[in-house]
Amino acid sequence: MTQDPSGASLLRSVGLLADGPVIFGRPVPAPGPGVFVIESPSPTATAPIELTRVGKWIERVETLRLDGERPTSKALAARLASFWLPSQTVLYIGASEVSVARRVAAIGRTELGDRRPHSGGHWLKTLRSLDGVLVWWAPTDATEEYEDALLAAFAEGVPATDVAGLGDRSLVLPWANLRTATGERKATGLTGSLIAAPVEAPQPPTRVVVVPDGDAEGANGEPPAPKRRTAVPRAPRAARSGAASALAAPAGDSAVATPVHPAEHLTAEGDARLRAELEELTQVRRPQVIARIRTAKEHGDLKENSEYHAAREEQSFLEGRVQAIEARLRTAVIVEAPAAGSRVGLGSVVTLDDDGETVVYMIVGADESDPARGRISSSSPVGRALVGRDRGDYVVVVTPAGEGRYRILDIT
Repeated sequence: MTQDPSGASLLRSVGLLADGPVIFGRPVPAPGPGVFVIESPSPTATAPIELTRVGKWIERVETLRLDGERPTSKALAARLASFWLPSQTVLYIGASEVSVARRVAAIGRTELGDRRPHSGGHWLKTLRSLDGVLVWWAPTDATEEYEDALLAAFAEGVPATDVAGLGDRSLVLPWANLRTATGERKATGLTGSLIAAPVEAPQPPTRVVVVPDGDAEGANGEPPAPKRRTAVPRAPRAARSGAASALAAPAGDSAVATPVHPAEHLTAEGDARLRAELEELTQVRRPQVIARIRTAKEHGDLKENSEYHAAREEQSFLEGRVQAIEARLRTAVIVEAPAAGSRVGLGSVVTLDDDGETVVYMIVGADESDPARGRISSSSPVGRALVGRDRGDYVVVVTPAGEGRYRILDIT
């Protein structure tokens, strides 16, 4: 456990030589890649959050939600304060693969709610004052590795009394850090907290015509062909304005110009399987990987540590899968299996006559598909052809392997 909670000692605890400090807001003489720590001059028992700044944040960002609802200033400030660590001075840990100086300056210039120049640590802008806040840094090419090591060292140094008061005790990070280097996020309940980036209309496709040498227009001295104007029908004014408003519609907090995906349909069995996998990943495999990383760190230099890199790669894959499952479960629609004898739908078990051979398929969601076990997706060629059909119907399916003809014998 780190005894001294300062930024300089934190950098030294992972084997780096600390430079600084510089007052936050002033130029940082660190033009190259590295990691940095932003810390307050002294610990405070409660979070010094300015309520009016929180209120302006809510006004600026129409998409901001707290637990799915539009928050009041007091409710949002209280949620931010629930992640405050009374004994700690370190507020934010960051890294830059290009320039620490530019990254810290970008953080300082970014208004609360903006994505650019850099929104990392944007909770800092809710504090009453940043006077006296310090920046420590250390140059390194292994920025991601040392950022992860710093976050881990910070968590190990937080006393249990501080952790007990956190809004999310499963992930201990500096107050203004919202995620780990591998993407694991605090459970803050906030979504849409940054102004959506504008969606740019796609560029029209271009076509390049290659002609033999000497055949290009005008190559033989002939006059150029007259330009033809092609009338392009214009959409009605209402339709055009509707399209423009669709392009300008705000996106979510988690992505820039992210398309809105339709809800995914899952069977009850598929939902249960996903939840079981999520529990296995978060309750069993995540602690195992964290333990492997901790052990690998003890073996020496992180940049040349193959065991550490392998464990980090596994952690990155694991966290990506966790986020993917959580995103699917948030939007999934659970579809009850149709009653026996009704038309084919999601969850139906269909018995078919395939040229004298009896085959049985269960119609499932796209991600539940397992043809080897007779589970086919409702979006597959066979699944699409079967959905909505009744007992006794003949179905013709065209697949890359050829044309298949089936008769539905039974639906359960």
